[in-house]
Amino acid sequence: MSKEKYVAYVSTYTSGNKSSYGIRIYDVDVENGRFTEKDQVEITNSSYVTVSHNKKYLYSITDFGVESYKIMTDGSLELLNHASINGMRGCYLSTDYDDKFLFVAGYHDAKLTALKVNSDGSIGEITDEIFHKGLGSVAERNFRPHINCVKMTRDNRFLCAADLGMDHVLVYELNHNNGKLRQIDVIRSEQESAPRHLKFSKDGKYLYIVHELKNYVDVYNYSIDEHGNPVFDKIQTISTLNDYHAGGSAASALNFSEDFNFLCSSNAGDNSVIVYSIDKSTGLLTKIFCLPVSGDYPKDATLFPDNKHLVSLNHESNSMTFFSVDTEKGTLVMNGRELKVDRPNCVIFYKLS
Repeated sequence: MSKEKYVAYVSTYTSGNKSSYGIRIYDVDVENGRFTEKDQVEITNSSYVTVSHNKKYLYSITDFGVESYKIMTDGSLELLNHASINGMRGCYLSTDYDDKFLFVAGYHDAKLTALKVNSDGSIGEITDEIFHKGLGSVAERNFRPHINCVKMTRDNRFLCAADLGMDHVLVYELNHNNGKLRQIDVIRSEQESAPRHLKFSKDGKYLYIVHELKNYVDVYNYSIDEHGNPVFDKIQTISTLNDYHAGGSAASALNFSEDFNFLCSSNAGDNSVIVYSIDKSTGLLTKIFCLPVSGDYPKDATLFPDNKHLVSLNHESNSMTFFSVDTEKGTLVMNGRELKVDRPNCVIFYKLS
């Protein structure tokens, strides 16, 4: 049986660096839990990347909007096109489950942009633009609208937009014909908690939202009522930190393991990674460990496909650190030396066909 091969795509900020290569591609040694650099893609400030659900295309944030790439058989990227989002640089992007639309979250201008995706994977025209409005509790950095994450429900009906400035997630119904969005619900978080990233379980029944400022994950049950409206019921709140931790920490990432048995998050300030096990029947999380990542300001952390290794992207120390993981014993052990990479922000494992 041939072993499955993977590459990893790492998106980075390029401003202030000498490098113009915003996406780095690594060969993944799953067995030994390491990366080897394979290629670099020239792009400015690729702060976030996503792979289409059909696994054929990669989309990236860049200074002037978004770029689309065709994923080649060896994992290298071939530029298809770029498109303007008619606003300030985005911070997150994702496609719907039919890969017909691309959604971009705007942190700086609180703008949600929907764009058409053409059948060849290239990005088409803007189909909708929505500005989040309002002031939170205090008109400071965290209390103005800042959209930080946009994700469709797995039934492909509703788009959830996490607004960490306004402490809520706005829920939009997607019109699949014209790509227009209509606000239909709001999921309110605690004041000054800053919902940052969200993910849906594989079966689509549970929603996980990580909160940057209050350092916890909220778990919601997702269902549809008899009128076809979305219903979100909170079933758990669980910390991303250890009990003894002092203040000044910011929760960052949210990543499932490939088999959806585990969920990872990272804590800047505390400079730690937390791994939870997921009870798939109830959606509830159980903390396995929260341990240091040997780097500064982990923006993203995720398990390797074998669940025996983990990588942390440390934004301020310009490094990726690697660990061996034992989810049974709850241990995390440094695995070899760090890899230098300027201001890494996001990592995606991609299985080569």
